[in-house]
Amino acid sequence: MSPAFRAMDVEPRTKGVLLEPFVHQVGGHSCVLRFNETTLCKPLVPREHQFYETLPAEMRKFTPQYKGVVSVRFEEDEDRNLCLIAYPLKGDHGTVDSVDNSDCEPKSKLLRWTNKKHHVLETEKSPKDWVRQHRKEEKMKSHKLEEEFEWLKKSEVLYYSVEKKGNISSQLKHSNPWSMKCHQQQLQRMKENAKHRNQYKFILLENLTSRYEVPCVLDLKMGTRQHGDDASEEKAANQIRKCQQSTSAVIGVRVCGMQVYQAGSGQLMFMNKYHGRKLSVQGFKEALFQFFHNGRYLRRELLGPVLKKLAELKAVLERQESYRFYSSSLLVIYDGKEWPEVALDSDAEDLEDLSEESADESAGAYAYKPIGTSSVDVRMIDFAHTTCRLYGEDSVVHEGQDAGYIFGLQSLIDIVTEISEESGE
Repeated sequence: MSPAFRAMDVEPRTKGVLLEPFVHQVGGHSCVLRFNETTLCKPLVPREHQFYETLPAEMRKFTPQYKGVVSVRFEEDEDRNLCLIAYPLKGDHGTVDSVDNSDCEPKSKLLRWTNKKHHVLETEKSPKDWVRQHRKEEKMKSHKLEEEFEWLKKSEVLYYSVEKKGNISSQLKHSNPWSMKCHQQQLQRMKENAKHRNQYKFILLENLTSRYEVPCVLDLKMGTRQHGDDASEEKAANQIRKCQQSTSAVIGVRVCGMQVYQAGSGQLMFMNKYHGRKLSVQGFKEALFQFFHNGRYLRRELLGPVLKKLAELKAVLERQESYRFYSSSLLVIYDGKEWPEVALDSDAEDLEDLSEESADESAGAYAYKPIGTSSVDVRMIDFAHTTCRLYGEDSVVHEGQDAGYIFGLQSLIDIVTEISEESGE
């Protein structure tokens, strides 16, 4: 373990960073927060932290960059609201300062947003009468929150209309229901413990969506088994049941969440894990097709790069001895922004002068191709239940490859290949 991890005391007189919700989280139950434009942070789980500090070099291109550990605590603002602030740990002076935070949102902006969404944490330092009233209000809020989460479970596929002429990426900040759910639950948990604890360890990770203007994100739960070796009998039975009742048991992968921009209708489509669990193998294939379809045409230019990255990852994992990535996810990310479309025989000047509006008007009149980035990213995330023989304290040591995860990767390769071939590539 690093000195930064062992030392929990916050260095005095250091500049803290105000944390925000991360609006592109589409799956998982652990809250992910925005540290700045290129960096995220999430609650530290010792096993996941150990994975990032010891992962093989050839796996680094398939995981978010690990940037260190910070201490997160509550602080009052001038209105007696509590905010979440990240500080470097004692003995780790460079953690916060070395990560650029020049683009962090001002505190006033965060408070306006959180007040609107009922995320504010209020101070406990109040008279007895106020405390009783406060507890009554909190009980009502908690009940309302539970009702909202039940509604979210029932509303498994949601559509959110955005203004095409506005800044789509800024509109995303107030639309993703899953990130809102996770953020509310995290703040509720931390608030319940606030009297006894006001300091938490979080790890800093690369924000994989930062280079995309309108990130389309697919979260896939990988493998035929999800429970860790340390899971209770009840937890293991629950996870086994979820696998058996979903595509996890059949093809080793299931949809855990999705966010995709449909340019044809100007809508964002969100699919949550509850819907993903119900999909048949054919339904999974259709969901994958939908992820790569922008409402007007299939983004065929993405399929080849995705297949290449999946094959590379599969080859890397086949060389890893004793690793088991239980409950880990695979993210697929690309930019849903509409890029100009031009005739295939256009020259360089045409490409520079063509606007999106004129491209849309000419679509269909000529053979055309999109201009701009066609990059797609494939990364493994979530390692809270990962194990390997390097973790000396583990009671179970596995041999060979993670066959369940690799099986899921091969299924994914086969299905993307089918989509590519059926679409005429």
